[in-house]
Amino acid sequence: MMQKQYGVLVIHGFTAFPGSVVPLVDALAARDVHVAAPVLKGHGESSPEHLRGVTWQDWMLDAETAFTELSRQVDHILVVGHSMGALIALNLAARFQDAQLDSLVLAAPPFRVTSMLGPGRPLHAFAPLLKRLFRSWELDTEFGDREEVCRSVHYHWAPTDAIFSFFKLIAYTEDRLKNVRAPFLLLLGGRDRTIRAESAEVLDKGVATRAEEKEVLLLELSDHQMFCDSEKERAIDAVTAYLCSRFPCSEQL
Repeated sequence: MMQKQYGVLVIHGFTAFPGSVVPLVDALAARDVHVAAPVLKGHGESSPEHLRGVTWQDWMLDAETAFTELSRQVDHILVVGHSMGALIALNLAARFQDAQLDSLVLAAPPFRVTSMLGPGRPLHAFAPLLKRLFRSWELDTEFGDREEVCRSVHYHWAPTDAIFSFFKLIAYTEDRLKNVRAPFLLLLGGRDRTIRAESAEVLDKGVATRAEEKEVLLLELSDHQMFCDSEKERAIDAVTAYLCSRFPCSEQL
């Protein structure tokens, strides 16, 4: 069998289950590309306790390992990242864009989260204090479509140390944006209640990608989990269309 020239690496978000990106992975797998979707350390387990003691460096290592393994099978790679996965994708671009990384799809990159404790937010200075006071934090999932059945897509709570390691990844990635020159498609949810609108501004102003190589699509009815929400077909179609604009694609089976 001939080696496929093109591959896609799909990276899920913080506390997410693999099922949060399965509809996308299935659609990509129907194209003439090799698809890899690693499960980041501490995720996809029976309990969020598996995230305790896990750091953003562990998640980066998982993604770098998956990228390296995929690069042995294909010549060019599109990296798709959702939420925290988008931050990881940007870090991969900073490192591998002169090698086999071709381009990015960045779905809801969380440079500014709605939590007042996140980087760049008013109460971020108090985050270390809360980390000492609370060992875990409740999480919630919002959907633009209240009838959407794909609701069990991530843990319902997380260890506080893992949350604040995620915050460190946000700050680290923002500092490295100047090293990113890769073309990208940015997907945003018009009803996103997890990240703030200025996340897109941070990305746009920070990267070195040329203006003509930046594409943006607003999914007006979608909340944060856009690949499992009311416009999931539109989101998935946008990713596959971008894929086919970068690489030769077969028709969907």
